[in-house]
Amino acid sequence: MISLIVLFAAGFAAGITNAIAGGGSFMTFPALLFTGLDPRAANITSTIALFPTQISTGFAGRKMAGGTPNLSLKSLIIISLGGGAIGALLLLMTPPAFFARLVPWLILFATVVFAYGSFRKRPAEGEDKPHLNKFGSVLSQIGISIYGGYFGGGIGFLMLAALTLAGMSLRKAGTTKNILAGVMNASAVLVFLFSKDIGWVQVAIAAIAAIGGGLVGVRLLSKVNERMLRIAVVAIGTTLTIALFLRA
Repeated sequence: MISLIVLFAAGFAAGITNAIAGGGSFMTFPALLFTGLDPRAANITSTIALFPTQISTGFAGRKMAGGTPNLSLKSLIIISLGGGAIGALLLLMTPPAFFARLVPWLILFATVVFAYGSFRKRPAEGEDKPHLNKFGSVLSQIGISIYGGYFGGGIGFLMLAALTLAGMSLRKAGTTKNILAGVMNASAVLVFLFSKDIGWVQVAIAAIAAIGGGLVGVRLLSKVNERMLRIAVVAIGTTLTIALFLRA
């Protein structure tokens, strides 16, 4: 009962952080481990639980989304669907024991990406210049989508970097990445539904809490110090990385 209460609180916090700054999986993943799930099952369950909030976020900003100068939004969506499914299948083929040893490195990578994306100096709106051609854009989105279906931590910042490098404006990239994240996780969720590793009780608790947290997060957008929230997420990721390396 205590672990489920902790999970509800983590899901609610994940909904808030995803609405404001991103990084909700840093909240739900350790909470799911606390409920007794192994790392692979926790990752699968977290993806499914946070999926509804990703869909609602992507749907809300759909009118501002678009493609890059060299790649249409439709093409990006198709790539994301395929890559997300491939990543999910790779995860299901990964033995739980091996994935448990891999998780600390994945969390470390996700934390570094999140920290870099949160605190690097971003170009002003309209100053982005294309640095990726069509081939580079396709290759980067394929890689990000496969990683997103496999683990997913930091995909928002990876896509933000790739889309702006391809010449998309920062504001447009922000809304487009939300749609693409929802799309790649949609295909991943469809694959995961055939897995026996899903903790359905945990999914229900975390999903309901995350939806509630997302609604609160939207209302807090103009009030919460986003920088401090991002620092808190990085601190959680760092702590989790150290704990998992010590546990491995």
